[in-house]
Amino acid sequence: MQTNVYTDGRPEAMGDVPGICELPLTRAVVQYRDVHEMDTPGGRIEDIGLALVVEGRYASTAEALDLGSGKIKVLDLSTELVVLDWVYEPTLDHVSELITASAATHDPEALRQYAFQVGLRVLERVGFGPLTRPTFLRVGYRDICRDLDLHEGTSIRIVLGPGRLTRAHLDYDSCALVFRTAFDEPDPPLEHALSEAFPAGELLRTEPMAAAEAIEYRVRFALPTTLAETRECLGRMRRGLGSLLARFDPHRFASLARVMDTFGERETLNALRIYESRHIVVPVPAPFSGSHVVH
Repeated sequence: MQTNVYTDGRPEAMGDVPGICELPLTRAVVQYRDVHEMDTPGGRIEDIGLALVVEGRYASTAEALDLGSGKIKVLDLSTELVVLDWVYEPTLDHVSELITASAATHDPEALRQYAFQVGLRVLERVGFGPLTRPTFLRVGYRDICRDLDLHEGTSIRIVLGPGRLTRAHLDYDSCALVFRTAFDEPDPPLEHALSEAFPAGELLRTEPMAAAEAIEYRVRFALPTTLAETRECLGRMRRGLGSLLARFDPHRFASLARVMDTFGERETLNALRIYESRHIVVPVPAPFSGSHVVH
């Protein structure tokens, strides 16, 4: 006797990909990174890299709602995965209703606002730590990009001169600003400007290994360990990027400065209610050569 038992399996195209979950990811709030998405470096300006899984029976083809843009993404969560929190069933039901209403009315604003509030509440509940640091940095850098260069990507374009352009995006995992260029040789004026704009950062140059590659510059900052340090670090990035714009594109920076003077700078992280220790950490200077040290 031949028996056929039909089960709700994964799509055949994904049959050889690991990722069937014993525990479905539906209702999970997860972080996703470049390994999960195919967007430009730094991601899209609307996204925050934090998503609510609305259909997660199969990790390799999970449907998730980005909590920044309110848009549905199909993510492969069978590789790296950080689950920060879970939402209650009523919350997921309400999100599903908003998704349906958004599709029917072609007005995603209510869904976007609610999704972003869910994301902020998750960050407040989980707090700041090594796992959430990339998301806090992404949210903060998104504000900087919206103030200095609002476009589809989370990067800042700086015109260095005729035919010379660099794009600055943030590597959220290593807390480093990455300046992508089209140059195949070092650019001393840009290197000098980066050194002056970011005195607290470590300036590195990535040499091209192939003819089709170009030079990149990285300004690496110390990894922040608290939300306060994260805001300070982002403040240094903002001031440095602003000084670069003022140096290479003063007319554009002047118009941006007038807007920010009128409406203020965006700072989403300032609105988060996260308790942190009030201790002040200060660096201890190294002893002078020849000084007397008692052991």
